[in-house]
Amino acid sequence: MPLVPIAPPDFDVEIDLRYATERNFTGRPVYARALPLLHPAAAAGLRRAIDLARPLGLRLKLFDLYRPPEAQWKLWNHTPDPEFLAVPWRGSPHGRGVAVDLTLLDEQGRELDMGTEFDAFTPRSHHGDQEIPVAAQRNRLVLLGLMTAAGFDFYRAEWWHYQLFDARALYPLIADGAAAPAMM
Repeated sequence: MPLVPIAPPDFDVEIDLRYATERNFTGRPVYARALPLLHPAAAAGLRRAIDLARPLGLRLKLFDLYRPPEAQWKLWNHTPDPEFLAVPWRGSPHGRGVAVDLTLLDEQGRELDMGTEFDAFTPRSHHGDQEIPVAAQRNRLVLLGLMTAAGFDFYRAEWWHYQLFDARALYPLIADGAAAPAMM
């Protein structure tokens, strides 16, 4: 099944694919090509989330979408932490094209405070962490509400990660280049 390109103007989002840059926890690019892609079912859910955010004066900023299984191995080999990274031999929802890492932007295009940065591998990144400022807790809950109303499930340890329900059972892994141009 071909993956859907996620980009303006078809999707009113800001794209910042961190793993195609040095601005990620590995300190170097993981992807050779920055291609924001999703499975058609996840793309439809993302479109719903965009539509739900708009009346609130909010937009979505995307950090990662489809992640080739080959990239999951690179991340795991750098930081083998099963709390924050899917074990590559099991496969990630990202490797199925049904997960998105994101945050919220205000009307001026500024990121809302979420209490930690994207990919902060710390308990402060957990949903429901009450040690972060109240405003950040509220922002996380708004993101949670938007994404769950749009049909996504959340991962308890990462405020930024959302995926389609039953991702591993319903969607196969997609090797790099199998359903879209190669990213690695």
